[in-house]
Amino acid sequence: MTKIYQNYIDGRFVENGSQELIEVRNPATDELLACVPEASPDQVDDAVAAARHAQPAWEKLPAIERAKHLRAIAAKLRSEKECLAETITREQGKVLGLARVEVDFTADYIDYMAEWARRIEGEIIPSDRPGESIFLMRRPIGVTVGILPWNFPFFLIARKMAPALLTGNTIVIKPSEETPINAFEFARLVNETDLPAGVFNLVGGRGASVGAKLTDNPQVGLVSFTGSVETGKRIMTAASRNLTRVNLELGGKAPAIVLGGADIDLAAKAICDSRVINTGQVCNCAERVYVERAVANEFIDKVTSRMAAVRYGDPIADTSIDMGPLVNRQGLEKVAAMVQRAREEGAETILGGNVAPTEQGYHYLPTVIVNCRHDMEIMRNEIFGPVLPIQVVDNLEEAIAFANDSDYGLTSSIFTRDLNKAMQACNSLRFGETYVNREHFEAMQGFHAGRRHSGIGGADGKHGLLEYTETQVVYMQHG
Repeated sequence: MTKIYQNYIDGRFVENGSQELIEVRNPATDELLACVPEASPDQVDDAVAAARHAQPAWEKLPAIERAKHLRAIAAKLRSEKECLAETITREQGKVLGLARVEVDFTADYIDYMAEWARRIEGEIIPSDRPGESIFLMRRPIGVTVGILPWNFPFFLIARKMAPALLTGNTIVIKPSEETPINAFEFARLVNETDLPAGVFNLVGGRGASVGAKLTDNPQVGLVSFTGSVETGKRIMTAASRNLTRVNLELGGKAPAIVLGGADIDLAAKAICDSRVINTGQVCNCAERVYVERAVANEFIDKVTSRMAAVRYGDPIADTSIDMGPLVNRQGLEKVAAMVQRAREEGAETILGGNVAPTEQGYHYLPTVIVNCRHDMEIMRNEIFGPVLPIQVVDNLEEAIAFANDSDYGLTSSIFTRDLNKAMQACNSLRFGETYVNREHFEAMQGFHAGRRHSGIGGADGKHGLLEYTETQVVYMQHG
């Protein structure tokens, strides 16, 4: 019998009634996994109302007490690591090892944010007036909303929930309709702790209905969204009606620059790993390569060999593979169409370039494309699949110019043994993150933030935590 989940509102799971159910299927096998509810408009409003009702008392708790609740949630996640990892793999398609990393990282992230309980600091500002003190306080925003993507669906719950709750906010989470099961399991574990009712709420449904309803609610103080540029723009437009704050992590088209004299084996491994992790469905991973002519042939040979060795399939049936399926048929068709258009524009596919010859699942072959030009779609638009386009350049300056000529500005990387060139790149690349001689993957204590169409605001570390606060300045005349 197919499992049917329920929305989690005000500390309890609520009956679905006659509302629509959304089927969730395994992208590797098309197996029906479960059904989740499309929350009704009234349920969405109830979730926000519950969060608003719970927020004042939650804010009054000392931050260290709020941190204890977060640590209890993290402990629950660790207690069911294997079950949660398998759930993520079945509904999203990532390999089981990466799903385990996601569960571990999620729990660690919650604990990391809890550590900030005694470290949220205000400021004392000098006054121009005698007998006056000026204090800058950090206050919670109130009710926050987290609208999640499907590519790292479990971790993104924590990325939005943990800083929100630690700083005294309450939250309503809406998972992606593609991968909601893990979020409902998260809610089940939250319900097994003593977190006060209404502090954490979860409603299922589609972005166009439930997401839009949340964004349009005047009681919401901040909407944090991770996903596509197009959806981010719609959220920003809707939020503007109530002047609701937004935090948006959107797309990426990360350049990787490989220079002469670089460790080519290292570059080939890091870029290949970055391109096939989660089947290329990661906004911060290398999406295009600019390689200096002097080492172009060597790099192309080595990265192609590595891509050719990538094994794909059903990540539950074979836990030793490197790559699972794309998340759905639309994603598969998008990748295939982009590769075909690249060929038509004059690029050459030297590896892969086709839908994988499998009977089940949305698999695309690991693909390397050469003879690319900067004006091609494949070099300018996000692929979100296991496809690596490569362009040969004459020098670092040309590579930087091409890298910066983009609508996106999330991550970038450079491979070189020349410290001067590495620093030149760091000072010239207009991206929120730059990786030197390593794969694209951020740390929880950093600040993951994009520029241009890659988003507004950021996450992680001190600066990500402060995104969930607003300031109050107190002028105290006392003498």
